[in-house]
Formats: sequence, structure tokens, C-alpha cells
Amino acid sequence: VQLQAFGGGLVQPGGSLRLSCAASGFSLDYYAIGWFRQAPGKDRGGHSCISGSDGSTYYADSVKGRFTISRDNAKNTVYLQMNSLKLEDTAVYYCAIDRTRRYGSGCPTAPYEYDYWGQGTLVTVFS
Repeated sequence: VQLQAFGGGLVQPGGSLRLSCAASGFSLDYYAIGWFRQAPGKDRGGHSCISGSDGSTYYADSVKGRFTISRDNAKNTVYLQMNSLKLEDTAVYYCAIDRTRRYGSGCPTAPYEYDYWGQGTLVTVFS
């Protein structure tokens, strides 16, 4: 079982990046998946998550309207499209799966509710 996040990099304010979270060794189908971020000295948070049942999505206020989470079950991958990036979006971004919630509605918005995490990918927004 492995989750691999990639796609981070350097970007200027107002720019865009798309992160990918690819799974190997198991199928992401019908599981709730979340993206979180962690800046130095801060708690992990800033959720973007997608339901495993109906594809409904939920976002933290800090990213709502700018970030979009989506999934491609055929590619066993979840994406995070990040637009209008701000300096405060600088963080390590992690994807995670809630393996206790398959076919369930909604998705967890707190990091502790996810039980398996990929390694992070660093996003740096600089001016």
C-alpha cells in the first residue's frame, strides 16, 4: 500500500499548480481522500477532501474557491488543482485516505480521521 504525492514546486503569487496523489497496491475507488498542508511551525490543516460515494467535495475556508480536488478512478489518482496561489499557501502538502470510510457519504475534514498518509510534496509560493 503506497500513496505518492507529487507536483509541488515553486510558483509566484497568483500562479497555479496541480498536485497528484497516486496509489499503488490498492484501489482508491470509493474511499474518501483528503489533501492537507503543513507549514513550518503550524499544525496540519487546510483540508480539501472528496467523498468516495458521490464525489462531493469539502474545503477549508482558507482554500475554498481557489482549490479543487478531483479524482480519476481509472488512473487511481486524486488531484488538487490550486489556483490564485498566495504566499500563505506555502507548505508541505499531503494526501491521505480514510480506509474506514468506503462507500460512505461525505469525507473527514480533520487530519486525525485519516489512517494512511503519503509522503508530502513541497509547494513554495514566492514573490
